[in-house]
Amino acid sequence: MGINVPYRGPADLPETLRVFPLAGALLLPRGHMPLNIFEPRYLSLVDDALRTDRLIGMIQPDEEASSEVLAPKLYGTGCAGRVTQFAETGDGRYLVTLTGVARFAVSAELTADTPYRQCQVDFSKYASDFTARAGEDLVDRESVLDALRRFAKANDLRVDWKGIEDAPNEALVNALAMMSPFGAREKQALLEAPDLKTRAEILVAVTEFELAKAGGGSETPLQ
Repeated sequence: MGINVPYRGPADLPETLRVFPLAGALLLPRGHMPLNIFEPRYLSLVDDALRTDRLIGMIQPDEEASSEVLAPKLYGTGCAGRVTQFAETGDGRYLVTLTGVARFAVSAELTADTPYRQCQVDFSKYASDFTARAGEDLVDRESVLDALRRFAKANDLRVDWKGIEDAPNEALVNALAMMSPFGAREKQALLEAPDLKTRAEILVAVTEFELAKAGGGSETPLQ
């Protein structure tokens, strides 16, 4: 699913972004995230996005660093997504798909009169996000696939191996990172990885750790 508006660099994106805090949700550039929107504040967020630039900032709440329930502290990095699919359900919900554009650093949270939260953001740290498939030749694809095979076997998961074989490295690594069942801290580490090679290495390392933990720690990972 493509994007009709080309985003060539940080200057093409706004300095203020409406944000959707969602624990465990990881959006990456050119990745696709389906959302089932039903809370009134987020219905309002989607309405405003559709009226303007169609951009929404996905970000995780840092619940470990905050005791505030209604407005928990946010992590310092999120990813902007553009609404590329939208449907009404007839029962008050929206079904939305976001396509990732680029990651952003939060400069400050704004005091806003909207029911949803807004942040001042900076995309300049992640300028490489605007180049599709950047650095994918450096990814150790076989290590990623080996970790996936072992994780799928240990958890009795069905995998579309044909689709995986056809996927380029960026799509493979980012899709696996987004779909991974790991916790918020691990998802944040995958998001903040400086490049695709590092993200792949983090993905493999976390997968190996989970496999070792599930095995009681009695075996060395990948043996």
